[in-house]
Amino acid sequence: MNLQRNILIGALLVITYLMVVQWNKDFVQQDLAPAAQTQVTPQDSSDLPGDPGAVADPLNSDVPAAISADGEALTPAQVTTPSADGQLVQVKTDTLELSINPVGGDIVSLTLPQYPTRKDRPDLPFQLLEQSGNRTYIAQSGLTGQQGPDKSTGRARYSVEQNSYTLADGQEQLVVDLKSSSDGVDFTKRFTFTRGSYLVDVSYLIDNQSAQPWSGSLFGQIKRDGSGDPSSSTATGMATFLGAAYWSADNSYTKLSLSDLDDKQLSESVSGGWVAWLQHYFVSAWVPNAETKHTYRTLKDRGGNYIVGFTSPSVQVAAGEQQTISASFYAGPKIQDDLKAISPGLELTVDYGFLWWIAQPLFWVLSLIHGFVGNWGWSIILLTCLIKLIFFPLSATSYRSMANMRRVAPKLQALREQYGDDRQKMSQGMMELYKKEKINPLGGCLPILVQMPVFIALYWVLMESVEIRQAEWLGWITDLSLKDPYFILPIIMGATMFLQQQLNPTPPDPMQAKVMKMLPIVFTFFFLWFPAGLVLYWVVNNCLSIAQQWYITRQIEKGAASKD
Repeated sequence: MNLQRNILIGALLVITYLMVVQWNKDFVQQDLAPAAQTQVTPQDSSDLPGDPGAVADPLNSDVPAAISADGEALTPAQVTTPSADGQLVQVKTDTLELSINPVGGDIVSLTLPQYPTRKDRPDLPFQLLEQSGNRTYIAQSGLTGQQGPDKSTGRARYSVEQNSYTLADGQEQLVVDLKSSSDGVDFTKRFTFTRGSYLVDVSYLIDNQSAQPWSGSLFGQIKRDGSGDPSSSTATGMATFLGAAYWSADNSYTKLSLSDLDDKQLSESVSGGWVAWLQHYFVSAWVPNAETKHTYRTLKDRGGNYIVGFTSPSVQVAAGEQQTISASFYAGPKIQDDLKAISPGLELTVDYGFLWWIAQPLFWVLSLIHGFVGNWGWSIILLTCLIKLIFFPLSATSYRSMANMRRVAPKLQALREQYGDDRQKMSQGMMELYKKEKINPLGGCLPILVQMPVFIALYWVLMESVEIRQAEWLGWITDLSLKDPYFILPIIMGATMFLQQQLNPTPPDPMQAKVMKMLPIVFTFFFLWFPAGLVLYWVVNNCLSIAQQWYITRQIEKGAASKD
């Protein structure tokens, strides 16, 4: 009967496993349908609230008011929006493929060819910026003010020499010029792309050939709707941050969640700094002149889109003079070394949470190990081994306590039988037994609590680091940032957790004992959709803990047997 029952249970487990694998393939696999075609409205006035020819409300307009030299907002000028054909300018480099709308010169689409949407589709680059039926996420910039070509009720119309630009082999920089003229002033909006870089220099060359002085303010901003994060893995239950952030010397790094942007508008004067939009693995950021004080602002427009950006103080260009003003725009992966080199604090957009002060050194060590072994999977294994080695004394204390508790378990059971429901005498007997056997009942808990912050920080390192994205380990694990396609690692994790429980003392409470027996099953289910890199960390940690605990328990039991 027992043999038949075990065979049926084994068959049921196999069938359940195959059903979960098939369900995963049918319903959980990421949709690889191409993104909707970028749409550009010939008339851009729909993006700018207010009727043409009327003064727009600057709090609800894409285009901010100009900022005077004293930091005060100036009223936008009135202008009628002319027509435009909406044809996009295509730019292709080794790191970026983007589309620029000649109406306003905004970046309305941007993909990352070196970061495919999925490992098995290298031909489908990750879409970071887009303006389509699926999502609005664009980078806007311009010159605002009474004489600026960009107004609250309309945008500049630029002409280009060609509609497609490509960074050629051996070419280090690619320059794309958009040209416009207004009232005797010539404007050149220049995008400069550099090989191997995700940082774009956006400059305005102002040539005032009129008889009057010209003034205007440079602005740069990111406009995004409230849609979800396409690069986030929500199956883990640990959602990464989606929202805005900015940096100032006074407040350092400040995050603004979607609820923060809903509740209030930011308007702050900042020297240098940057403003960014964060999502899992990737970030877009405007970085203005570090030597100038800018006004950073946030708002939510009438269409429900979030706008975060900066406006620089007004600049003056005398008649017959020329001047250049510029800012930088970053759109790409959260690579800490690259971000740190661009602007102070920009590397903090790699969000490790409140334990960042532990996570940063852990990532540094992980990267150092990867520099030697060249594989992120083996790097995770070696880092886990190193952490276990550092905490070996604390772990040994914990395992000795649990081994001693297991050794005296029969004596504790005898006390329960002796005193029955008399809890007071039972407690006194237990304390006398612990004192006699020199056992600290809390000795198994405290060392583990000390290690928990390190393990949680490592969790966030593996969760947030873009370097782990689409990184191979071995065999069937071709992407450590995604779940194990065959759930082998989660099953091994559950098995190691079960084995580890066998080395621990049985809880005295029968109900607690039943709950503990169910934990390996519950945790296995939770870990089915965790990224493989995280599960690999837990498997290695469990295996090392089992080996250490088995060795210590064996030594204690041998010592107790020799005394008897």
